[in-house]
Amino acid sequence: MAAKDFIVAIELGSSKMTGIAGKKNLDGSIQVLAVVKEDSSSFIRKGVVYNIEKTAQCLTNIVKKLTAQLKTEITQVYVGIGGQSIRSVRNIISRDLPADTQVTQDMVIELMDANRNMQYPDQEILDVAVQEYKVDSQYQTDPVGIQCSRLEGNFLNILQRKAFYKSLNTCFENAEIGIAELYLAPLALADSVLTESERRSGCVLVDIGADTTTVSVYYKNILRHLAVIPLGSNNITKDIASLQMEEQDAEKMKLKYGCAFTDNNDIDNNMKYSIDAERQVESRKFIEIVEGRLEEIIENVWYQIPNDYCDKLLGGIILTGGGSNMKDIEKAFRNHTHIEKIRIAKFVTQTITSNIAEINAKNGTMNTVLGLLAKGDINCAGNAIDPNGDLFAIRQTGTVSPAEPRKVRQATETDPGVIRTEREKQLAEEEARRKKDEEDRIARQRAEEEAREAARIKKENSFWNKAFKGIKKFGSKMIEEEE
Repeated sequence: MAAKDFIVAIELGSSKMTGIAGKKNLDGSIQVLAVVKEDSSSFIRKGVVYNIEKTAQCLTNIVKKLTAQLKTEITQVYVGIGGQSIRSVRNIISRDLPADTQVTQDMVIELMDANRNMQYPDQEILDVAVQEYKVDSQYQTDPVGIQCSRLEGNFLNILQRKAFYKSLNTCFENAEIGIAELYLAPLALADSVLTESERRSGCVLVDIGADTTTVSVYYKNILRHLAVIPLGSNNITKDIASLQMEEQDAEKMKLKYGCAFTDNNDIDNNMKYSIDAERQVESRKFIEIVEGRLEEIIENVWYQIPNDYCDKLLGGIILTGGGSNMKDIEKAFRNHTHIEKIRIAKFVTQTITSNIAEINAKNGTMNTVLGLLAKGDINCAGNAIDPNGDLFAIRQTGTVSPAEPRKVRQATETDPGVIRTEREKQLAEEEARRKKDEEDRIARQRAEEEAREAARIKKENSFWNKAFKGIKKFGSKMIEEEE
């Protein structure tokens, strides 16, 4: 990229909203240019927008601050979608075919379209992960060219509540911030922290956030299950706060004394931890509070893993997110899941360069937004700003120089994890209606032509028409004989 080119990504977290700008180098590395964080706890709960106005204002503030640091307009941003309402549902679409029919690409697309048109009450299909195709009795990843009498598509539909999806889009519309691409945040994270070997041999990615824990199951390089648990590290903090203290003090105690697993023989019953100048709590009681809530989180994580894959996790469990920083958390997961192979992903696999402290901390809290940044391939930079002018003046309402809109993509054209925006969906629906109207017009025209042809044939074969032709022929013959 040129010096003025950069990519901007925004992650809407439950505790913080993070904006990041970075430049992709020719060698594939990424140079992080700016990071901005804003508190979002009052309007985003468990990863879901609950206050559109405050969220839009926070988005505007983040873009303003990034613009000021970069001294360049921001035309569009990459956005990650996550949160409590996201879940995955398996679906099967099948077609019976004449014997020895050769599967074509059109047949496969027909299955995909039929799956995409599935309706779920109050739910929106954000993305589809194709599992396998069943060709007669054999499973194939690519069935095109194979002969069969039955074709079956196995799909994993990733859903979110329609209201939440619409609210997110409305926030960016109100803030007048262009969206370069919506992306499923858990998939962007997985692409940036998992190795190819882990995804192929089977693994579970556990992202422990503030209010939610996201569980992603992979096997043979395919996403097999995705769920968001409404429990996170903040729940541990709130449990500690039940000892009658402010949450900010409870957070400090968690960071200072919190441990995910302590052997019973190692607990000193005489030890006490200070709550404040006058009060203390027994170490055993504190340990029970922390471990009790963490055990609940781990049990919920393990419950989410489909039975089909419990014995196929050769890649083990990969932990990430802020909650993965708790001391001995690997021991806690190993103890409850009996999975020996546990890895903590403190940082993404891409080569990242930066002089920003939040990036160089490598504590797992920036992995998702860095994953979103890595997905970007469209320049988000606009015009340079006059350093002598008002850096904030251009962002009173939103983007000054809107980017060229990307061509509307069909569901089968998107990369895994890419989600169509509300505007793209509307345009796609309009295009589908136009296509259907044209097909209906052609069908009506063909039917009318066929009806006219049938009427003509019927007329020609009618008794009176044949009689008239016979009389005419007889008359012509009589005239020829007279001559």
